Amino acid sequence: MTTADTPLLQEVAALLVDALNLDTLAADIDPQAPLYGDGLGLDSIDILEVALVVSKRYGFQLRSDDEQNVRIFSSLASLADHIAAHRTV
Repeated sequence: MTTADTPLLQEVAALLVDALNLDTLAADIDPQAPLYGDGLGLDSIDILEVALVVSKRYGFQLRSDDEQNVRIFSSLASLADHIAAHRTV
Protein backbone atom coordinates (compact mmCIF):
# COMPACT_ATOMS: atom_id res chain seq x y z
CA MET A 1 0.00 0.00 0.00
CA THR A 2 1.27 3.46 -0.79
CA THR A 3 0.09 6.70 0.72
CA ALA A 4 1.42 8.93 -2.06
CA ASP A 5 -0.83 11.97 -2.57
CA THR A 6 -3.09 11.01 0.30
CA PRO A 7 -4.29 13.20 3.18
CA LEU A 8 -1.92 11.31 5.53
CA LEU A 9 1.06 12.11 3.31
CA GLN A 10 0.20 15.81 3.37
CA GLU A 11 -0.45 15.65 7.13
CA VAL A 12 2.96 14.09 7.78
CA ALA A 13 4.64 16.64 5.51
CA ALA A 14 2.99 19.45 7.48
CA LEU A 15 4.05 17.77 10.73
CA LEU A 16 7.69 17.75 9.54
CA VAL A 17 7.56 21.41 8.52
CA ASP A 18 5.97 22.46 11.84
CA ALA A 19 8.11 20.27 14.11
CA LEU A 20 11.40 21.27 12.48
CA ASN A 21 10.53 24.85 11.50
CA LEU A 22 11.54 24.10 7.92
CA ASP A 23 11.80 26.92 5.41
CA THR A 24 9.73 25.00 2.88
CA LEU A 25 6.05 24.36 2.29
CA ALA A 26 4.67 20.92 3.11
CA ALA A 27 3.29 20.68 -0.44
CA ASP A 28 6.79 21.26 -1.84
CA ILE A 29 8.32 18.20 -0.15
CA ASP A 30 8.91 15.46 -2.71
CA PRO A 31 7.39 12.28 -1.21
CA GLN A 32 10.20 10.17 -2.72
CA ALA A 33 13.13 12.45 -1.85
CA PRO A 34 15.43 11.36 0.97
CA LEU A 35 14.67 12.89 4.34
CA TYR A 36 18.18 12.40 5.68
CA GLY A 37 21.19 14.15 4.18
CA ASP A 38 20.59 15.01 0.51
CA GLY A 39 16.97 15.73 -0.29
CA LEU A 40 15.23 17.40 2.65
CA GLY A 41 18.57 17.66 4.45
CA LEU A 42 17.59 16.39 7.89
CA ASP A 43 20.26 15.30 10.35
CA SER A 44 20.12 12.76 13.18
CA ILE A 45 18.78 15.33 15.67
CA ASP A 46 15.97 16.23 13.23
CA ILE A 47 15.12 12.54 12.83
CA LEU A 48 14.91 12.14 16.63
CA GLU A 49 12.57 15.13 16.79
CA VAL A 50 10.40 13.67 14.01
CA ALA A 51 10.26 10.34 15.86
CA LEU A 52 9.09 12.12 19.01
CA VAL A 53 6.41 14.13 17.22
CA VAL A 54 5.17 11.08 15.29
CA SER A 55 5.01 9.05 18.51
CA LYS A 56 2.91 11.72 20.23
CA ARG A 57 0.64 12.36 17.25
CA TYR A 58 0.01 8.79 16.09
CA GLY A 59 0.27 6.78 19.32
CA PHE A 60 3.14 4.40 18.62
CA GLN A 61 6.86 4.43 19.35
CA LEU A 62 9.57 4.85 16.75
CA ARG A 63 12.56 3.36 18.51
CA SER A 64 16.14 4.43 17.84
CA ASP A 65 17.28 0.79 17.85
CA ASP A 66 14.72 -0.35 15.24
CA GLU A 67 16.54 -2.10 12.39
CA GLN A 68 13.93 -0.69 9.98
CA ASN A 69 14.75 2.98 10.68
CA VAL A 70 16.80 3.41 7.53
CA ARG A 71 13.79 2.27 5.49
CA ILE A 72 11.21 4.09 7.64
CA PHE A 73 13.00 7.44 7.40
CA SER A 74 14.22 7.03 3.82
CA SER A 75 11.52 9.35 2.44
CA LEU A 76 8.30 11.13 3.32
CA ALA A 77 6.34 8.40 1.51
CA SER A 78 8.00 5.58 3.47
CA LEU A 79 7.44 7.40 6.78
CA ALA A 80 3.77 7.96 5.91
CA ASP A 81 3.41 4.30 4.90
CA HIS A 82 4.90 3.21 8.24
CA ILE A 83 2.55 5.53 10.14
CA ALA A 84 -0.45 4.22 8.20
CA ALA A 85 0.48 0.64 9.13
CA HIS A 86 1.17 1.29 12.84
CA ARG A 87 -0.90 4.26 14.00
CA THR A 88 -3.23 3.78 16.94
CA VAL A 89 -4.90 7.21 16.79
